[in-house]
Amino acid sequence: MKVYKSKIDWWLGLFLVYPIFMSIKNILEGNLYGLIGLSVVVGLILIFSKTTRYIIIENQLIVKSTWIVNERIDISKITKIEKSNSVLSSPALSLDRLSVRYNKYDEVLISPKEKKAFIDELLKANPNIEILV
Repeated sequence: MKVYKSKIDWWLGLFLVYPIFMSIKNILEGNLYGLIGLSVVVGLILIFSKTTRYIIIENQLIVKSTWIVNERIDISKITKIEKSNSVLSSPALSLDRLSVRYNKYDEVLISPKEKKAFIDELLKANPNIEILV
């Protein structure tokens, strides 16, 4: 079993600047809601960064993320892996993504931190995958 963590982009933090700023402002004003808000924001950051991962076990690619039901993909059904910068919602914490196409019309966007090792591991199980990275 191999586990690959999601790459995390620095700009993801930009979406958190305003909520963190407002939470700190409320805390300094003595408002308890600021502390609760800051705790929620930090908690979400930790949850996303710790739970988004890609697992290769036997002939399965398992995509795990907080908000998505575990997706199991038969590696023998993967036809193509290509570079993607799509902003579509996906179990990826970076825009430096891979589009994994499988079955006839299915696709998942992921962002493994160690792309080359990840692709090499998939190719061991299915050398017929077309790689366009």
